[in-house]
Amino acid sequence: MFSAVAGPSSAPVADDSGVGVGVGVGVGVGGSGMHSEEETQKERDRDEGVRVQPAVTLLKTLTMEKYSFECGRWLDINEDDNEIVRELPATGALINEPLPLIKYRVTICTGNVSGSGTDASVFLNIIGDLGDTGERLMFMSKNNVNKFEKGNHDEFLIESVSLGQVRRVRVGHDGRGGGCGWFLDKVMVREEGQPESLAIEFPCFRWLDRNEDDGQIVRELVPAGDGLRLFNVSYHFAIKTGSVNGASSDSRVFVKLYGEKGDTNKTILAVSDNDLRNYYETGQTDIFTIETFDIGKINRLLIGHTNEGLRAGWFLDSVQISVPVHGMQYMFPSHRWLCKDEADGKVEVEIYPSEILDIEQLINYEVTVVTGDVRAGGTNANVFCQIYGDEGKTEVLALKSRSNNFERGTTEIFRIEAQDVGKIYKIRIYHDGKGIGDGWFLETVDIKRLSMAMVLVEVKKEETKKDKKKDKKKKKKEEEEEVEMVEELQEVVEAFTFPCNRWLARDEEDGEIVVELLTEDSEDLEMNSYEVHVFTGTMWGAGTDANVYINIYGEIGDTGERRLRKANNLNKFEKGQEDIFNITAVDLGILKKLRIRHDNSQASAGWFLDRVEIVDNKDDTTYFFPCKRWLATDEDDGQLARELVPVDEAFMKRGDDDDEEDSEATLGLEQKAMSTTYTVRIKTGDKKYAGTDANVFIILYGTKDDTGIINMKASKTHRNKFERGLIDEFTVEAVDIGPLKKLRVGHDNCGRGSAGWFLDWVEIDAPSLGQKLRFPCGRWLDKGEDDGAIVRDIFPNPLQTELYTPFVPYEIKIFTSDVFGAGTDADVFIVLYGRNAVCTQQKSLCVNKRERIMYFERGAEDMFIVELEDVGDLIEKIRIGHDNRGVNPGWHLDRVEIRRLLRKGKGSETIIFPCERWLAKSEDDGETVRELVPSDIITEKLSRDGSLKVTEVEVEDALETHTYNVSVMTGDVNGGGTDANVFLTIYGELGDTGERKLSKSETNSNKFERGSVDKFTIEAVDLGQVFKIKIRHDNSMMCSDWYLDQVEVVDGDTEEAFLFLCERWLSRKREDRRTERVFYVKGYEGVRESLNNKKKNSAPTVKSVDSNMNKKSKKKKEKEEIELPIIPYHITICTGLERDASTTSRAYVIIIGGNHTQTERLWLDLPDERKGFEAGSLESFQSHGSDVGEIKKVELGHDGATPESCWLVDELSVAVPTKGVKYIFACKCWLAKDRGDGLTARVFNVLDAEAISISQQIIYEVTVVTGDVQNAGTDTLIFMSVFGANGSTEEMLLQKNEDRFERGQEDTFNMEIDDIAPLKKMRLRIDGSGSRPDWFLEKVIMRNLTTEEVSLFTYEEWLSRTRGPKRTMICEMAAVVNEEMMVEPTTYIVQVKTSDNAGAGTDANVWIIIFGENGDTGTLALKECNKSNKFERKQVDTFRFSDILSMGELSKVRVWHDNSGPAPGWHLDYIDVKDEIMDKTFRFPCDRWLAKNDDDGQIMRELACANNDYLDLNEKTKYEICITTGDLETKENAWIVLEGRKGRSKEFVMENSSKKKRFLRGSVDRFEFSSKNLGDIAGICLGHTPKDGKKVKGEVSWHVQEVVVTEREMGNKYIFSCNALVPLSPKRDEFLTFECTKAIESFASKARSLVPVKYEIIVITGDEKGAGTDANVFITIYGSNGDSGSRQLRQKFRNLFERGRTDRFLLEMLDMGELQKVRVEHDNSGLSPGWLLDRVEVTNTANGVTTIFLGGKWLDTKRADGQIARVFYPKY
Repeated sequence: MFSAVAGPSSAPVADDSGVGVGVGVGVGVGGSGMHSEEETQKERDRDEGVRVQPAVTLLKTLTMEKYSFECGRWLDINEDDNEIVRELPATGALINEPLPLIKYRVTICTGNVSGSGTDASVFLNIIGDLGDTGERLMFMSKNNVNKFEKGNHDEFLIESVSLGQVRRVRVGHDGRGGGCGWFLDKVMVREEGQPESLAIEFPCFRWLDRNEDDGQIVRELVPAGDGLRLFNVSYHFAIKTGSVNGASSDSRVFVKLYGEKGDTNKTILAVSDNDLRNYYETGQTDIFTIETFDIGKINRLLIGHTNEGLRAGWFLDSVQISVPVHGMQYMFPSHRWLCKDEADGKVEVEIYPSEILDIEQLINYEVTVVTGDVRAGGTNANVFCQIYGDEGKTEVLALKSRSNNFERGTTEIFRIEAQDVGKIYKIRIYHDGKGIGDGWFLETVDIKRLSMAMVLVEVKKEETKKDKKKDKKKKKKEEEEEVEMVEELQEVVEAFTFPCNRWLARDEEDGEIVVELLTEDSEDLEMNSYEVHVFTGTMWGAGTDANVYINIYGEIGDTGERRLRKANNLNKFEKGQEDIFNITAVDLGILKKLRIRHDNSQASAGWFLDRVEIVDNKDDTTYFFPCKRWLATDEDDGQLARELVPVDEAFMKRGDDDDEEDSEATLGLEQKAMSTTYTVRIKTGDKKYAGTDANVFIILYGTKDDTGIINMKASKTHRNKFERGLIDEFTVEAVDIGPLKKLRVGHDNCGRGSAGWFLDWVEIDAPSLGQKLRFPCGRWLDKGEDDGAIVRDIFPNPLQTELYTPFVPYEIKIFTSDVFGAGTDADVFIVLYGRNAVCTQQKSLCVNKRERIMYFERGAEDMFIVELEDVGDLIEKIRIGHDNRGVNPGWHLDRVEIRRLLRKGKGSETIIFPCERWLAKSEDDGETVRELVPSDIITEKLSRDGSLKVTEVEVEDALETHTYNVSVMTGDVNGGGTDANVFLTIYGELGDTGERKLSKSETNSNKFERGSVDKFTIEAVDLGQVFKIKIRHDNSMMCSDWYLDQVEVVDGDTEEAFLFLCERWLSRKREDRRTERVFYVKGYEGVRESLNNKKKNSAPTVKSVDSNMNKKSKKKKEKEEIELPIIPYHITICTGLERDASTTSRAYVIIIGGNHTQTERLWLDLPDERKGFEAGSLESFQSHGSDVGEIKKVELGHDGATPESCWLVDELSVAVPTKGVKYIFACKCWLAKDRGDGLTARVFNVLDAEAISISQQIIYEVTVVTGDVQNAGTDTLIFMSVFGANGSTEEMLLQKNEDRFERGQEDTFNMEIDDIAPLKKMRLRIDGSGSRPDWFLEKVIMRNLTTEEVSLFTYEEWLSRTRGPKRTMICEMAAVVNEEMMVEPTTYIVQVKTSDNAGAGTDANVWIIIFGENGDTGTLALKECNKSNKFERKQVDTFRFSDILSMGELSKVRVWHDNSGPAPGWHLDYIDVKDEIMDKTFRFPCDRWLAKNDDDGQIMRELACANNDYLDLNEKTKYEICITTGDLETKENAWIVLEGRKGRSKEFVMENSSKKKRFLRGSVDRFEFSSKNLGDIAGICLGHTPKDGKKVKGEVSWHVQEVVVTEREMGNKYIFSCNALVPLSPKRDEFLTFECTKAIESFASKARSLVPVKYEIIVITGDEKGAGTDANVFITIYGSNGDSGSRQLRQKFRNLFERGRTDRFLLEMLDMGELQKVRVEHDNSGLSPGWLLDRVEVTNTANGVTTIFLGGKWLDTKRADGQIARVFYPKY
């Protein structure tokens, strides 16, 4: 960019900017050319004692601009002014006035504090509008020999090119030497020669000391004024050193930020915020803060080290920079060495951010605290404050620094980043009473912040533009310019003062250590006191000695958490006691809620709180906060904190009227409805030492409020909490805190052993909001790991958020009867049913054993408040039961009452379900489950006058209880009976019975034996029409496998019978190894659901959340979203092989087309038995998503958000069968937070992919009907191939999908099938595997979803080795379209002539396949013959195949033998095939050997038909032309010319006469012309001429939609899609040309091109360990003329397919046409059969065309996806 020139040069030197210039002068231009005009204006030179040449010249080579810099002075410590740094102003033609050199006089004032002086090296940088002076060492004080001593004012001179207006000063020292701490009062800067009064003052009054204040030793100062610290922005650096051997460094690290508004200086990171004694240790994260001016958005970061110290080399993993004031967080991945001896030897590097995230935006507050000058006024306790404003409150802010704060008579200033709360109205300040002498006299608190306001500013008046020259003269006259005042929006400092003047001490005044302060001028708010009455319950053990804390919330803020200390009773919170406390706070307005908790200290800390009453002393109102719950780890839900809401007095009083009845007014339901219950699940990582015994706490932060500290004491799942790899579950209740935005989790670092804890994630489920959030962490909370933090803020990962229908609370009261032995300790569960079979999940009322023992005692009334699905306005029935465990589990239930809140208005309804029966094995009917229906409904409503109105209604039309008789028939097959326990659920349209165990059979003592029928009775509430059952067994006992024949359910009341045909195994060993099945009633029409196809509820589409959890403001789409059709996408993902390459996260792809179209996230969920993407695996998925048109990009990502969830993706392929295209992306990249560039999602561009054309497919809806015959269903593998006029498909497996192909069923599913329509026939084959290999197939229906054409294939017979007349496992069916059979059955007579050569005969077994225009016959064995000894020399053998579908015209036969017998070589003369229906014989001449040792060694031959005699293609032929006219018709003539591969036709005129009108709108016109044969037609020319050649007036056009040209002799079709306007013109040279869009080759034409061709096949094996194979390899080649059949690749005496080798083979086949794909497979034989196939190249030696098929995949049962057969497509 630049080149520099100078006079006679000394040795070249380089300055710190890295540009070397051969002039003995360092040129400070920076590494990237000139940054700005100011930079061009001056130059910086640094060197030791060099006499500088008169000038440095700089040439900008791009524009040839030239600058010179005059110097002519010493740079020498002993000469001139002793400076070794010079700044030179630029001069030259381009610069009118060079900037002046100015001397700045700098006065540095050291403070008068004890120990304030320093001996360290001080540097200073003055920053102005035109740049800065650079960091200059202050070593020549003009007035003091010993610089920077206590109270000194040291003066220095700095000479530099003019800076313009001086804005900032950056001052610091190097932190070396003992006692290097320095207290700097201020810096004053003025231009030399100006009076002192004009000096700009930069106040500091702070320590530059590692151990004082904030520990910084470099500060940026702003000119004197208000709120000095508000103007700097804090940049927080988290620097992570890699976990690589020797990664740590002892060197000093520096950073420099480049932003949109400017760059920072290079800054040494000297003092870390998290003080991990030794910085930059392996695997550690160090946190630093740099305060500097606002540089805007960060573009890049320079980071490096000074390469000093013993182990200077450093492995930097990543840097994270958060800028809370901007609400931004930047990720800079590095993962590299900064070391002279590693990698590229660099010790500094520039990195760019890989992602920029939005974080919560904070603002700067400056908090000034004045401690009173009173005896013992200072404190050593920790001080905290919280700020309240119109827009909310900040979090609790700790006021602390490294100095000794809050000493008597001091003023401390803290700069704090916190939420913007708008206009501040109050603060709360308090201390924790720790340390000696904790009492504190606080005088005042000042809070300053920046805000935008209108300010009056002076602006120079613009003069009207006059003649420039005159203007100049005028200027001299008018020195005084006019000034006017204008209002402008500017940032101003807003200050709030909070006077206090009181003690915060336990032993002074009122003993409070918490105080709330109002601003001086606050009129509308005043202090208030609240009288808090706490009522402890009367039950045994209700009292507590723990410390109790309360926080009261009102409309105007809250009181903060206060400890309830001084009460009217000495011993507080005793059983049945009322304690009264006084709380002083700023008036809260109307009270909204309160939070009360205790700290679980002291013995028996559990506390039963009855209620809290609060009296507002200002307006004398009382608020009632009922609780009536335990705050104890071992009672109720284990919470130690409760949030209470006030209730209406009427509800509190309703219990007083009738003293006995219901005196305990219960309001748990109302409380529950107003609060949100969160189920918190905490997962400890599965790592060594991951668990902790410390006390863990969390705080939930919502958008409105937070929950305060919640101690995680009572885990529902484990007594020993937070152990390695475990998930602990807790309950948290909170009232109205808004949607969760973050979670703070931490511990107190106590406990036995190591308190360090590795937290994997936290999941919070809020049923009443219907959302489940996952907060990933994946980091240590350990003083000695990571960054040493033991408290972390974690945020929800939107990709793992689950939304569902919100739950509602129900209060369930269970009344156990007062009967002997009525109680139970079993696990009691309940299910609620609404109308239309809507039901809740089954809910256990007790969480653990302790509760089960406590509840359900004789005569007890137990209340449970549970959140369950909303079942609608009416509860039709409930089911209640127990699991019959524990001692004496029998239970006598009197009744159940369920209360829920009314949807409208205040109040509730209670529904009563009487029972009065036993639920016991030994009593009554032995049932432990009962279904109950409601008898009465009681409604309580709050009326307008404040009283409660109670109404009671009897339920009129409750459902009745029915008896269902169930007959279960076990199949009469070997091993069909079971001894396992069987469970049945019956589903009807009104609900279900729940799972019932079939325990007592009424017919047999030994149930479920082979061939027997067992009868059972089930009592249930009326189900209506029964339509399905679910039946399972528990696989217990020895013989648990069970063959279930059928189940019959008879409704005893209506006598309706429902039959379920089953005929399936429930077994772990047979069929699909399932022991649970769903069956539908016979003749069921509706939609069937199998057990496992209920999709996982995937993450919702969060609109504004990008894949990397970045919120992006996507452009609003103006267009309405158009519903795009859904098409299949086939996705395969290859995971890499490195360490940690695998992942268990959920992966997804998004397919992006042009024009902003994209699919939603297509989640790639692996089958359940697979844990995740294993290293080296190849996973295939079929997804369905919107058709986005042409694919432009594909995004691949996963939902893992912790550093642990890394994933190395090797290759991604996306195939779109309906478009016939497949893209392969060689990714080879990490998707991980801590690898590569730290992204968990990546977008790949299609332009970088390998595009491959695959066969285009059409979607067919396939319906398979299984016959209604006994045992008709099957679990065997079914393969289908379809034949059409345009080719055939490969064999496709029909997926069983759990319950398809069962007796009497119609199974409908979609299949992608090659575009071969119209369909001719179908072949189905079963392979006879499975437990039930026989299948009775009725018919198959195929509907083409594009053309809606329906083809019917009927069979109505068994496919079985043992059943039916045919005893066959393969069948062919002709297609029936519109009642017309596409293919007729016929008889083929095959005559085989063996040649008259020596040894021509064979004893091997011979097979044949006949190919014709309707596909092929399938393999026919030449077995049954007229001769006993077949295939002897010169013999003709005749074989007859009757009842076979005719192939129509035949094209070829494939014949081969198995090389068995003594002399298997065979010389075949010819084969004749006679079709009896057509009465036509086809001759297939051969005259070659089929022998391994003769000819070319092949034992398979394809023979072309000799009937298709060679047509003389030079003869004349006829062409038929069909033209479709579009919207614009014409009355004129048209003409056409055909361009063929062999020639061009003459012009054919298509006449339009008045009698026969042509080219009418939308019509198709046919014309026929004779011509010489033109070969394949590639293009046409279309013209449009007037009839009589007259002139054309105006523009007239004819709209041509489509032209189809058919060559009559062979029947080849050429289609031209035109869709164009052909202009009318008399000139013959004006026409339009079109290229052929689709050519359809006729069968006759294909058959004629079948000539034998030798193909050379080159197979290249990969070059990796174990790549070679010893197995036998087979290849099948597919082309436009069909396939080659499977051919073995073998050569004599060679070891084939070895690692890195290339093997060549020659195979003779009939011409395949254009090659479409190859299929390669091996038989997995030999010692090491696994094979890595690199690629296959196939060359047609006749025309020399080579097709390359890229492989690069393993064919190995143990690697990738375990396949040993693969299909490869050509690379193009």
